[in-house]
Amino acid sequence: MLVQTCRFLNKYLQYLCYNLDMSNETTIKNIIICGLGAIGSIYAYKISNCSNFDLRILVDNDRLKKYEKTPVIFNNEPLKLKYILPEDTNFKADLVIISTKYNGLKSAIKNLRNFVGENTIVLSLLNGITSEKIIAEEFGDDKILYSYFIGHSAVRKGNKTTQDGVNTIVFGHPNKNNRNVIKVKNFFDVTGINYEIPEDIIHSMWLKFLLNVSSNQTSAVLNLTFGDMQNNPMCMKFIKNIAKEVTEIAKAEGVKGTETFEKEYDRAFLSMSPDGKTSMLQDVLAKRKTEVEIFAQTVVELGKKHNIQTPYNLVLKEMIDIIEWRNNAV
Repeated sequence: MLVQTCRFLNKYLQYLCYNLDMSNETTIKNIIICGLGAIGSIYAYKISNCSNFDLRILVDNDRLKKYEKTPVIFNNEPLKLKYILPEDTNFKADLVIISTKYNGLKSAIKNLRNFVGENTIVLSLLNGITSEKIIAEEFGDDKILYSYFIGHSAVRKGNKTTQDGVNTIVFGHPNKNNRNVIKVKNFFDVTGINYEIPEDIIHSMWLKFLLNVSSNQTSAVLNLTFGDMQNNPMCMKFIKNIAKEVTEIAKAEGVKGTETFEKEYDRAFLSMSPDGKTSMLQDVLAKRKTEVEIFAQTVVELGKKHNIQTPYNLVLKEMIDIIEWRNNAV
C-alpha cells in the first residue's frame, strides 16, 4: 500500500508541475498524430487518456468517414478521438508524431503544413534511417528529434489493434543539449509513454535499421516467425550475412561504435517474442505494400554510393518486389 501511495503522489506531483508550466509557450499541450495504424493507435490511446492535452488525429475526408463509421478499437477499447483535416487553419501543434508507413510519408508532410509552427517538435516513428532528413527538408532541422519505435509487434485486423504493452519510443538528438529532448521527456513522463534516450541516437537508429533489414525482410520472404528464425542455424547465418552488409555501410557513413553491432544485434534479436511476426511479414500476409524501399533499396543505393557490394540485399529487394507483384500490392 505504501509503495502504491508513493507512486500516486509522484504522478500527482508530475501532473502539478506540468500544469504549473502550462503558461510557458514552449510546453507541449497540442499534439497531432499522423497515422492511426498499429503503432499510432498505441500512442493515441495513451495520450487520449490524459485530459490535460489536446490530441488531434490528422486524416483526410475518406478516413474521417471511415473512422466515424467504424471507430478504431485498441485492446478491445473503442478510442474516442478528435480528428482534424489538412485544410484546418485553427490549430498549431506543439508535438507531431508521424506513425504512417513510409509510402504515406510524403502525403503526411503535405497534410501537416498548416499545423507546424515555430516551436513544433516532430517525431517520426517510421522504420529506416531516411525519414528525418525528408521531414527536415520541409520543416527545418530545428523541428526534428531522431526517434524510432521498439517493442513487440502490434497486430492489426480491420479496425482492431492489439498490443501486449511492450512498447518504447527511443529518441534523442546528436546535440545532447537540445532543449526539445527535455520537453518531450517531460511530456512522456506525464502521459506514461515508455521511452529511452540513448547516449548515441544515431548509433541506436542504425542498429534498429540493421535489425529490420536483416530480420523483417527474411521473415517476409520465407514466412517465418521470430522463433522460426531464431531456431534455424542456416537462417541465422543468412541473417548475419545481411547484417554484415549494413554494418559495412554504417562504417562508411561515419556511424560510431559499429564494432559492437553484432553483439548488440544478437541480444536484441534473440529477445524478440518467438511467436511474433515482423511488420513486413504482416504486410505480406495482408497483401499490403511493404517497406522494402527503406530497407533493401536503401542499402543497395548506399552500397553504390560507397562502392560496397550488397548482394544479399539486392536479391531480397528483387524477391520482395516479386511478392508484391504477386499480391497486387505494387
